[in-house]
Amino acid sequence: MSLLGFLVAFWVTVITGPFIIRWLISLKFGQSILEIGPNWHKNKQGTPTMGGIMFILGILIAAVIFVRDSMGWIALGTALCFGAIGFYDDYIKVAKKRNLGLTSKQKFLLQLIIAIALTVGAIWKNGTTILIPFTAKELDLGWFYVPFILFVILGTENSVNLTDGIDGLAASITVIVMLFISGMAWQYTQDGLMKLAIMAVAGCLGFLVYNHHPAKVFMGDTGSLFLGGLVSATAVLLRQPLLLLLIGFVYFMETLSVILQVASFKLTKKRIFKMSPIHHHFEMCG
Repeated sequence: MSLLGFLVAFWVTVITGPFIIRWLISLKFGQSILEIGPNWHKNKQGTPTMGGIMFILGILIAAVIFVRDSMGWIALGTALCFGAIGFYDDYIKVAKKRNLGLTSKQKFLLQLIIAIALTVGAIWKNGTTILIPFTAKELDLGWFYVPFILFVILGTENSVNLTDGIDGLAASITVIVMLFISGMAWQYTQDGLMKLAIMAVAGCLGFLVYNHHPAKVFMGDTGSLFLGGLVSATAVLLRQPLLLLLIGFVYFMETLSVILQVASFKLTKKRIFKMSPIHHHFEMCG
Protein backbone atom coordinates (compact mmCIF):
# COMPACT_ATOMS: atom_id res chain seq x y z
CA MET A 1 0.00 0.00 0.00
CA SER A 2 2.88 2.39 0.75
CA LEU A 3 4.33 1.82 -2.72
CA LEU A 4 0.94 2.39 -4.34
CA GLY A 5 0.49 5.58 -2.30
CA PHE A 6 3.92 6.75 -3.45
CA LEU A 7 3.08 6.08 -7.11
CA VAL A 8 -0.31 7.82 -6.91
CA ALA A 9 1.12 10.94 -5.22
CA PHE A 10 4.07 11.08 -7.63
CA TRP A 11 2.15 10.60 -10.87
CA VAL A 12 -0.75 12.88 -9.91
CA THR A 13 1.82 15.62 -9.22
CA VAL A 14 3.73 14.98 -12.45
CA ILE A 15 0.68 14.61 -14.71
CA THR A 16 -1.19 17.64 -13.35
CA GLY A 17 1.97 19.78 -13.38
CA PRO A 18 1.79 21.12 -16.96
CA PHE A 19 -1.94 21.90 -16.63
CA ILE A 20 -1.47 23.75 -13.33
CA ILE A 21 1.54 25.68 -14.69
CA ARG A 22 -0.44 26.79 -17.77
CA TRP A 23 -3.39 27.72 -15.55
CA LEU A 24 -1.16 29.83 -13.27
CA ILE A 25 0.42 31.53 -16.31
CA SER A 26 -3.02 32.29 -17.77
CA LEU A 27 -4.01 33.93 -14.48
CA LYS A 28 -0.74 35.90 -14.54
CA PHE A 29 0.16 34.47 -11.14
CA GLY A 30 3.87 35.20 -11.60
CA GLN A 31 6.44 35.67 -8.86
CA SER A 32 7.56 39.23 -8.11
CA ILE A 33 11.25 39.40 -7.22
CA LEU A 34 12.25 41.72 -4.39
CA GLU A 35 14.69 44.52 -5.27
CA ILE A 36 16.90 43.54 -2.32
CA GLY A 37 17.42 40.05 -3.72
CA PRO A 38 20.44 38.86 -5.74
CA ASN A 39 20.65 40.52 -9.17
CA TRP A 40 20.66 37.17 -10.99
CA HIS A 41 17.20 36.38 -9.57
CA LYS A 42 15.70 39.13 -11.76
CA ASN A 43 15.37 36.71 -14.67
CA LYS A 44 12.98 34.67 -12.52
CA GLN A 45 10.48 37.53 -12.60
CA GLY A 46 7.11 36.26 -13.77
CA THR A 47 7.79 32.55 -13.13
CA PRO A 48 4.44 31.13 -11.95
CA THR A 49 4.14 30.67 -8.20
CA MET A 50 1.60 28.76 -6.05
CA GLY A 51 2.89 25.57 -7.69
CA GLY A 52 2.62 23.82 -4.33
CA ILE A 53 -0.94 23.06 -5.43
CA MET A 54 0.60 20.30 -7.58
CA PHE A 55 2.01 18.18 -4.78
CA ILE A 56 -0.75 19.08 -2.33
CA LEU A 57 -3.23 17.62 -4.82
CA GLY A 58 -1.09 14.52 -5.35
CA ILE A 59 -0.65 13.89 -1.61
CA LEU A 60 -4.34 14.57 -0.86
CA ILE A 61 -5.64 12.17 -3.51
CA ALA A 62 -3.22 9.44 -2.39
CA ALA A 63 -4.17 10.01 1.26
CA VAL A 64 -7.91 9.77 0.53
CA ILE A 65 -7.30 6.37 -1.06
CA PHE A 66 -4.78 4.87 1.37
CA VAL A 67 -4.71 6.66 4.75
CA ARG A 68 -7.21 5.28 7.23
CA ASP A 69 -6.16 6.27 10.77
CA SER A 70 -6.75 9.48 12.69
CA MET A 71 -3.06 10.27 13.23
CA GLY A 72 -2.50 10.57 9.49
CA TRP A 73 -5.50 12.80 9.03
CA ILE A 74 -4.60 15.07 11.96
CA ALA A 75 -1.20 15.62 10.32
CA LEU A 76 -2.65 16.13 6.85
CA GLY A 77 -5.41 18.41 8.14
CA THR A 78 -2.80 20.55 9.88
CA ALA A 79 -0.71 20.78 6.70
CA LEU A 80 -3.76 21.68 4.60
CA CYS A 81 -4.69 24.49 7.02
CA PHE A 82 -1.18 25.90 6.90
CA GLY A 83 -1.24 25.53 3.11
CA ALA A 84 -4.49 27.52 3.02
CA ILE A 85 -2.73 30.40 4.82
CA GLY A 86 0.03 30.21 2.25
CA PHE A 87 -2.47 30.15 -0.61
CA TYR A 88 -4.18 33.28 0.68
CA ASP A 89 -0.79 34.96 1.19
CA ASP A 90 0.26 34.07 -2.37
CA TYR A 91 -3.07 35.25 -3.74
CA ILE A 92 -2.60 38.67 -2.13
CA LYS A 93 0.90 38.90 -3.61
CA VAL A 94 0.01 37.96 -7.18
CA ALA A 95 -3.61 39.09 -7.54
CA LYS A 96 -3.52 42.21 -5.38
CA LYS A 97 0.07 43.02 -6.46
CA ARG A 98 1.23 43.36 -2.84
CA ASN A 99 4.62 41.64 -2.88
CA LEU A 100 4.77 41.04 0.88
CA GLY A 101 1.33 39.39 1.10
CA LEU A 102 -0.21 39.07 4.57
CA THR A 103 1.28 41.18 7.32
CA SER A 104 3.55 39.35 9.76
CA LYS A 105 0.98 39.78 12.54
CA GLN A 106 -1.85 38.37 10.42
CA LYS A 107 0.22 35.38 9.34
CA PHE A 108 1.45 34.68 12.87
CA LEU A 109 -2.04 34.81 14.37
CA LEU A 110 -3.44 32.37 11.79
CA GLN A 111 -0.47 30.04 12.23
CA LEU A 112 -0.82 30.19 16.02
CA ILE A 113 -4.47 29.12 15.85
CA ILE A 114 -3.58 26.06 13.77
CA ALA A 115 -0.58 25.26 15.98
CA ILE A 116 -2.82 25.34 19.06
CA ALA A 117 -5.26 22.95 17.37
CA LEU A 118 -2.42 20.53 16.52
CA THR A 119 -1.08 20.75 20.08
CA VAL A 120 -4.52 19.84 21.45
CA GLY A 121 -4.69 16.90 19.03
CA ALA A 122 -1.22 15.73 20.07
CA ILE A 123 -2.16 15.86 23.77
CA TRP A 124 -5.37 13.94 23.01
CA LYS A 125 -3.36 11.21 21.28
CA ASN A 126 -0.11 11.11 23.27
CA GLY A 127 -0.49 13.10 26.45
CA THR A 128 2.32 15.50 27.32
CA THR A 129 5.25 13.11 26.83
CA ILE A 130 7.97 13.27 24.20
CA LEU A 131 10.69 10.74 23.37
CA ILE A 132 14.38 11.33 23.97
CA PRO A 133 16.13 10.73 20.62
CA PHE A 134 18.16 7.52 20.29
CA THR A 135 16.91 6.18 23.62
CA ALA A 136 13.80 4.36 24.87
CA LYS A 137 13.20 7.04 27.49
CA GLU A 138 10.15 9.28 27.70
CA LEU A 139 10.03 12.80 29.11
CA ASP A 140 6.79 14.18 30.52
CA LEU A 141 6.84 17.95 30.01
CA GLY A 142 3.60 18.60 31.87
CA TRP A 143 2.32 22.15 31.39
CA PHE A 144 5.57 23.12 29.63
CA TYR A 145 4.51 20.83 26.76
CA VAL A 146 2.14 23.43 25.30
CA PRO A 147 4.56 26.37 24.85
CA PHE A 148 7.35 24.00 23.78
CA ILE A 149 5.29 22.29 21.08
CA LEU A 150 3.88 25.61 19.86
CA PHE A 151 7.46 26.88 19.51
CA VAL A 152 8.46 23.73 17.58
CA ILE A 153 5.49 23.95 15.20
CA LEU A 154 5.78 27.67 14.46
CA GLY A 155 9.58 27.52 14.26
CA THR A 156 9.54 24.61 11.82
CA GLU A 157 6.76 26.17 9.77
CA ASN A 158 8.61 29.42 9.19
CA SER A 159 12.00 27.74 8.77
CA VAL A 160 10.69 25.66 5.85
CA ASN A 161 9.21 28.85 4.42
CA LEU A 162 12.62 30.58 4.60
CA THR A 163 14.30 27.59 2.94
CA ASP A 164 12.15 28.04 -0.17
CA GLY A 165 14.44 30.54 -1.87
CA ILE A 166 16.37 28.71 -4.58
CA ASP A 167 15.17 26.39 -7.36
CA GLY A 168 14.58 22.94 -5.90
CA LEU A 169 15.95 23.68 -2.41
CA ALA A 170 12.91 23.31 -0.14
CA ALA A 171 11.50 20.34 -2.06
CA SER A 172 14.78 18.41 -2.12
CA ILE A 173 15.53 19.02 1.57
CA THR A 174 11.99 17.95 2.49
CA VAL A 175 12.41 14.70 0.53
CA ILE A 176 15.28 13.75 2.86
CA VAL A 177 13.45 14.90 6.02
CA MET A 178 10.26 13.01 5.18
CA LEU A 179 12.21 9.86 4.27
CA PHE A 180 13.64 9.89 7.78
CA ILE A 181 10.21 10.57 9.30
CA SER A 182 8.68 7.67 7.32
CA GLY A 183 11.35 5.42 8.86
CA MET A 184 10.51 6.63 12.35
CA ALA A 185 6.80 6.12 11.73
CA TRP A 186 7.48 2.57 10.53
CA GLN A 187 9.56 1.90 13.67
CA TYR A 188 6.71 3.08 15.91
CA THR A 189 4.08 1.25 13.79
CA GLN A 190 2.26 4.48 12.93
CA ASP A 191 0.89 3.32 9.59
CA GLY A 192 -0.96 6.50 8.64
CA LEU A 193 1.98 8.79 9.37
CA MET A 194 4.35 6.46 7.53
CA LYS A 195 2.17 6.44 4.42
CA LEU A 196 1.72 10.20 4.57
CA ALA A 197 5.46 10.79 4.85
CA ILE A 198 6.11 8.53 1.85
CA MET A 199 3.43 10.36 -0.13
CA ALA A 200 5.11 13.66 0.77
CA VAL A 201 8.41 12.30 -0.58
CA ALA A 202 6.63 11.32 -3.81
CA GLY A 203 4.88 14.68 -4.13
CA CYS A 204 8.13 16.61 -3.66
CA LEU A 205 9.96 14.41 -6.18
CA GLY A 206 7.13 14.97 -8.67
CA PHE A 207 7.34 18.70 -8.06
CA LEU A 208 11.11 18.69 -8.63
CA VAL A 209 10.44 17.59 -12.21
CA TYR A 210 9.30 21.19 -12.79
CA ASN A 211 11.11 22.97 -9.95
CA HIS A 212 14.73 21.93 -10.61
CA HIS A 213 16.98 24.65 -12.00
CA PRO A 214 15.89 26.53 -14.04
CA ALA A 215 12.53 26.30 -12.32
CA LYS A 216 9.38 26.35 -14.43
CA VAL A 217 7.28 26.96 -11.32
CA PHE A 218 7.75 27.93 -7.66
CA MET A 219 5.86 26.29 -4.78
CA GLY A 220 5.14 29.67 -3.16
CA ASP A 221 3.93 29.99 0.42
CA THR A 222 1.12 27.64 -0.60
CA GLY A 223 3.62 24.81 -0.83
CA SER A 224 6.23 25.80 1.75
CA LEU A 225 3.71 26.37 4.55
CA PHE A 226 1.99 23.09 3.67
CA LEU A 227 5.32 21.22 3.86
CA GLY A 228 6.28 22.99 7.09
CA GLY A 229 2.97 21.95 8.60
CA LEU A 230 3.43 18.36 7.47
CA VAL A 231 6.99 18.10 8.82
CA SER A 232 6.10 19.60 12.21
CA ALA A 233 2.83 17.67 12.58
CA THR A 234 4.34 14.26 11.82
CA ALA A 235 7.30 14.86 14.15
CA VAL A 236 5.06 16.09 16.99
CA LEU A 237 2.59 13.22 16.63
CA LEU A 238 5.50 10.74 16.63
CA ARG A 239 6.63 12.39 19.90
CA GLN A 240 9.99 13.22 18.30
CA PRO A 241 10.08 17.04 18.16
CA LEU A 242 13.68 17.09 19.46
CA LEU A 243 14.84 15.16 16.40
CA LEU A 244 13.75 18.02 14.15
CA LEU A 245 16.89 19.89 15.18
CA LEU A 246 18.94 17.11 13.58
CA ILE A 247 16.88 16.01 10.58
CA GLY A 248 15.74 19.57 9.86
CA PHE A 249 19.23 21.03 10.33
CA VAL A 250 19.12 22.95 7.03
CA TYR A 251 15.78 24.50 8.01
CA PHE A 252 17.28 25.46 11.38
CA MET A 253 20.39 27.05 9.82
CA GLU A 254 18.27 29.09 7.39
CA THR A 255 16.41 30.66 10.32
CA LEU A 256 19.50 31.03 12.50
CA SER A 257 21.32 32.86 9.71
CA VAL A 258 18.52 35.44 9.51
CA ILE A 259 18.48 35.91 13.30
CA LEU A 260 22.26 36.32 13.46
CA GLN A 261 22.31 38.70 10.49
CA VAL A 262 19.62 40.97 11.95
CA ALA A 263 21.14 40.92 15.46
CA SER A 264 24.63 41.65 14.16
CA PHE A 265 23.50 44.57 12.00
CA LYS A 266 21.43 46.12 14.78
CA LEU A 267 24.23 45.81 17.35
CA THR A 268 27.33 46.50 15.24
CA LYS A 269 26.04 47.81 11.89
CA LYS A 270 27.99 44.95 10.29
CA ARG A 271 26.70 41.89 8.46
CA ILE A 272 27.93 38.37 9.19
CA PHE A 273 26.76 37.02 5.84
CA LYS A 274 26.77 38.65 2.42
CA MET A 275 23.02 38.08 2.45
CA SER A 276 20.56 36.02 4.47
CA PRO A 277 19.00 33.46 4.54
CA ILE A 278 22.26 31.57 4.23
CA HIS A 279 21.50 30.04 0.82
CA HIS A 280 21.83 33.55 -0.67
CA HIS A 281 25.21 33.94 1.07
CA PHE A 282 26.42 30.75 -0.63
CA GLU A 283 25.05 31.99 -3.96
CA MET A 284 26.92 35.28 -3.64
CA CYS A 285 30.10 33.36 -2.76
CA GLY A 286 29.76 31.53 -6.09
